[in-house]
Amino acid sequence: MDELYRRISQKGVVPRPPLKYRSATPNDCALLAELNHQLIRDEGHRNEMTVSELEQRMRGWLQSEYTAILFEDGKEAVAYALYREQAGEIYLRQLFVVRNRRREGIGRQTIEILRSQIWPRNKRLTVEVLVKNAAAVAFWRAVGYEDYSLKLEILPNVV
Repeated sequence: MDELYRRISQKGVVPRPPLKYRSATPNDCALLAELNHQLIRDEGHRNEMTVSELEQRMRGWLQSEYTAILFEDGKEAVAYALYREQAGEIYLRQLFVVRNRRREGIGRQTIEILRSQIWPRNKRLTVEVLVKNAAAVAFWRAVGYEDYSLKLEILPNVV
């Protein structure tokens, strides 16, 4: 973590205390659903689920194969990550930083925490990003992810 602060402070940003993090519980599903709803809107995803529907989906994910980590600055939730661990891979399904805290290095800090303190080092890390979300593509490349595939589609003609 000291290395992260050194790199951030070299860029002229005043380092903040490390983020606190914890595993999310079913009691956090309403908050996670609200944040997920913001993520869907911000990234331009076509998902039209309501916050209530997203809460039910999140609850199901947490009861099955996914783990969510909440990142907090003081008592305020500033980010979350939702991932699934498999035999040889960690699939990061969602990473979200709250709107009013972006451009502060929180996204980078969450990735550093996940990679150094939570995820095993011997697994491939994957994430999907919408191609039209240029800011997200740039972020993922900046934290070390490399292009691997591109999914293309033709949508049905809806009359």
